[in-house]
Amino acid sequence: MTDNVLEIRKADGAGAETAVDLKREYDEAGVGEVLRELDRDLVGLAPVKQRIREIAALLLVERARKRLGLAHETPTLHMSFTGNPGTGKTTVALRMADLLHRLGYVRKGHLVSVTRDDLVGQYIGHTAPKTKEILKKAMGGVLFIDEAYYLYRAENERDYGQEAIEILLQVMENQREDLVVILAGYADRMDRFFQSNPGFRSRIAHHIDFPDYSDGELLSISERMLARQNYHFSPAALDAFGRYIGRRRGQPHFANARSIRNALDRARLRQANRLFETAEGPLDAAALSTIAPEDILASRVFDGPDATRG
Repeated sequence: MTDNVLEIRKADGAGAETAVDLKREYDEAGVGEVLRELDRDLVGLAPVKQRIREIAALLLVERARKRLGLAHETPTLHMSFTGNPGTGKTTVALRMADLLHRLGYVRKGHLVSVTRDDLVGQYIGHTAPKTKEILKKAMGGVLFIDEAYYLYRAENERDYGQEAIEILLQVMENQREDLVVILAGYADRMDRFFQSNPGFRSRIAHHIDFPDYSDGELLSISERMLARQNYHFSPAALDAFGRYIGRRRGQPHFANARSIRNALDRARLRQANRLFETAEGPLDAAALSTIAPEDILASRVFDGPDATRG
């Protein structure tokens, strides 16, 4: 490839297309737009974004090879996203569905997000129609199965999850040109799930690990979340929330950006009550939009090492 052009000379040369400009294909398909949206929507996650760029490059080249008449088989696109809660797996899945659609690998580009309860029935004869109905909705797009390991319960030989697994495996193999499946969950549990269900591992082409956010990244995420709702921290509140993050992430049940969103909801609740109780006279937009340090420091996270709420 020279200057982003993939060139293949054919033996007959009779008017056949002999070169593809990958840069033009990249621009016309809107791949750059999707990747920019990913950067805009998600702070950090550099290794994840790099893997998405690499997958995009692979798909672009495979599409070019098909146009030039090279031996071609649709690449396996099923994926595994592993990482802790709140690390952006669903957002990346949405962008991946858009990317696959723009490059022509799925017909619609929509995302159907499900858990075990959406696929597995409660009695004999219930699971197959539930699973097939979800698959019908997902065809032409991406099926995102969160906490996929709950489909398999080794301790229960009569669990109906195995039936859902068998249907999924068959569709992942036989209809992989019309459906991409993304399995998601904690890394250690997904490893055990794949060990127990080798059929899934053999069908997964891309394993992407989502790292936890750093304290600085979580602080940037909090500012973005507030800005989307026309709020902002005062300088002292920003410092207080930085200290909040340092304490909260060391406590149980911390879920990265998800926990940050919950903390900001509570801060806004405290701000509203503070303004209602203390305001004298009209309030301007600045007062209504500013999170003060007391709205953060009132959290139970600052009460002691064992506090886990607030």
